[in-house]
Amino acid sequence: MRMSPPALPRRAAAEFIGTGALVAVIVGSGIRADSLSQDIGVRLLANATASALGLGLLIALIGPLSGAHFNPVVTLTAWWSRRPAGGAAEALAYIGAQLAGAVAGALLAEAMFGRAPGAWATESRAAPHLLLGEAVATAGLVLVVQGLRHIGRPALAPVAVAGYIGAAIWFTSSGSFANPAATVGRTFSDSFTGIAPASVPAFAAAQLLGMLLGMVLAGVLYGTERGADEPNPAEARRTG
Repeated sequence: MRMSPPALPRRAAAEFIGTGALVAVIVGSGIRADSLSQDIGVRLLANATASALGLGLLIALIGPLSGAHFNPVVTLTAWWSRRPAGGAAEALAYIGAQLAGAVAGALLAEAMFGRAPGAWATESRAAPHLLLGEAVATAGLVLVVQGLRHIGRPALAPVAVAGYIGAAIWFTSSGSFANPAATVGRTFSDSFTGIAPASVPAFAAAQLLGMLLGMVLAGVLYGTERGADEPNPAEARRTG
């Protein structure tokens, strides 16, 4: 017997909690890495490993509830691919929950390490080569998510998406934020993973450009026919 999907408020709550937990992992592991080593390579390795593991676990746990987007880029591409009735309202609810969750997660990480929450990040990330790296990172993420949908293998998302993000933290110049909500949240942490508020508009623009590029690449590779959808909220859960 197929259970009915959770109501939208519950799905939005799942996105809030999941995004908050993800940003807490990213920011918290960055703060911890800062305190353990001054070697940039060691810090990056620690942050990438924790971020990938945390993301994979959260997708596995929350995916059956909301689809585990945790990212406005993923929400927008999912909405555009399916465009179901009422989908715009759901997308807006998800994005609002993701933004709020990202800020809450960053503040939680700061508080856990005894730092005064709310200090603005000072790390400028506005150089053109960083914006190019961020566009590439976001395009790759969209291609992975859309590719899994088109080939009918959305169950691989916890491993595939986490693996891609872990790799992209290393191979892109920007460190692969690839997430407008997380970018906003990380302005509240003046740490290894932070981004100065003044850099956010250009970073977000690069992410949106990367989203469009990723969708184009997915269309070129897989065509525009609809593939197997991502697990719809709670559709994967069955009883009886």
